[in-house]
Amino acid sequence: MSDPRSTPDPKVVRFEKASRIKDQLVALCRSPEGPRDRQLIYGDDVTHFATVKDWAYVQSTKDRYCGYVHKSLIGKGPEPTHWVSAPSSTAYLEADMKSPDLGNLAFASQVHVFEETEDFADTDIGFVPRMHLSPLAKRFTAPVRIAEYFLGSPYLWGGNSRWGIDCSGLVQAALLACGIPCPGDSDQQMTLGNKTSAPYQRNDLLFWKGHVALVTDPETLIHANAHSMSVTYEPIKDTIARIAAKGDGPVTGHRRLPSFSG
Repeated sequence: MSDPRSTPDPKVVRFEKASRIKDQLVALCRSPEGPRDRQLIYGDDVTHFATVKDWAYVQSTKDRYCGYVHKSLIGKGPEPTHWVSAPSSTAYLEADMKSPDLGNLAFASQVHVFEETEDFADTDIGFVPRMHLSPLAKRFTAPVRIAEYFLGSPYLWGGNSRWGIDCSGLVQAALLACGIPCPGDSDQQMTLGNKTSAPYQRNDLLFWKGHVALVTDPETLIHANAHSMSVTYEPIKDTIARIAAKGDGPVTGHRRLPSFSG
């Protein structure tokens, strides 16, 4: 049976049109005006399949996740050339940090750069600090280092940014930044890498029912968790004991990703 999160609903599909997210942070909802399943960020590519009551039924290109966004938040735009490789950034009205800001940009937002000055890039959303951007082809080599960008971020169910993120959103951000395809939910992420029973190693993935974390060292992990309502480090043994005591069961998976440099 196909997964409705990643397979478009044939009862809804009416046409197919390439589009792009044109707001800084957009809820991807289960139904029109329904609950948030995930978030999409500025510049994300989507395929638009139908419009239902002013809501666009779309599929995200980066992870094939399907859902609804308000139709006013998608549209055509110039092809992205760069992405936000800093934990977050700001778009300004002018190439001046004292000029009015036009909004915040989440990590991995994609923009089109028209031209650059010493300090700023003139983009389709405003002037963005040049040091916060990288060419689209550039990728990182250490998922844990990317996850650490989000330390202290508040926990948000279905969140995908520094202003709110959940466990699978954190893992997805870390892996996509390293060029590793990654679905949006923890149960889907259990197919990543290879199953292992070896000692814990940096950049390993640990899974529980409905939860995922990244190993930072043999004794420690990093995860977005509802216990602290934030992204935190936590001793692995303490996490295992706490989750079991709460009644959410044991570790259900230990997956090893390809080797990384840090």
